Order: sequence, then C-alpha cells, then structure tokens
Amino acid sequence: MLTALFAGSFDPFTVGHADIVTRGLKMFDSIVIAIGVNDQKHPYFSLEQRFRQLSHYYASDDRVTIVSYSGLTTEVARQYGASVLLRGIRSSIDYEYERSLADINYHLSGIETVLMFTAQHLSHISSGSVRELLNHGCDVSSLLPPGFILS
Repeated sequence: MLTALFAGSFDPFTVGHADIVTRGLKMFDSIVIAIGVNDQKHPYFSLEQRFRQLSHYYASDDRVTIVSYSGLTTEVARQYGASVLLRGIRSSIDYEYERSLADINYHLSGIETVLMFTAQHLSHISSGSVRELLNHGCDVSSLLPPGFILS
C-alpha cells in the first residue's frame, strides 16, 4: 500500500488542494493530509476549524486521513507510514523552490517528493487573496471545491 503525505497550512481554499488530493488518489492508495498552522502567517481559520472542514469534506473517503502536526514533514510521513511527500505548486517559481526542498528532504530522509502543478483554472487564485476577500465580506464560494463549507 503506497501512502503519500500532503502537508500544509490548509485553508480550505489553499490553491487547488482538493484537486491535488483527487489527482494524488489516482497515483497512491491513500493520502494523509497533515495540517499545521504557521502563526506568523496569521491564518484565517484556526487549526481546529481546518481540521473540522477537511474532516467533513473527506468524511466519505476512507483513503484520506486528516491529522494535525508540528515539526518536520518527513518525521510525520514516517509516523503515518507515508513513503512519499506530495506538494502542490502554482508556478515555475514555486517549482524551483519546491524542487530544491524535495532534494534536501530526499538527501536527509530518503523520502521522495511528488510535485503537482495546480489545475490551470485554479493557478491564479492565492489563499492570501481569498483571505482578503473574506475579510471584506465577499462571497468566495465559487473559488472553493464543490461541497466545501467555511463554517
């Protein structure tokens, strides 16, 4: 059984994350979504809210496990039996950065990284811009995956 770990801060509107998980499940038997919060980025949703949102969204798919974490993603991957890290990228600039991190992770831990470009129709949306829209009371439902809730 091949398991991938997809780690990140995971606002529900993080660019294309649902699309990446859907495509990842075509490559791997299961995916562990590990959510953490970078306090310096001032997240729109708390860790508990993110956990609840993702758990609700993936409740019917037993191939997806939602966990929270702190620390190194490679350690979390080992803890949950994941042999691959899954990373989403939006642009060639993201690609270069993520590729260098993937190389470092591999040399330090032996864990491979699969980089997946966000679907083209989502590549112009950043979680920061959606957060701004939400702060101004705008409707962002068209930017979310179908079935995703913000409560």
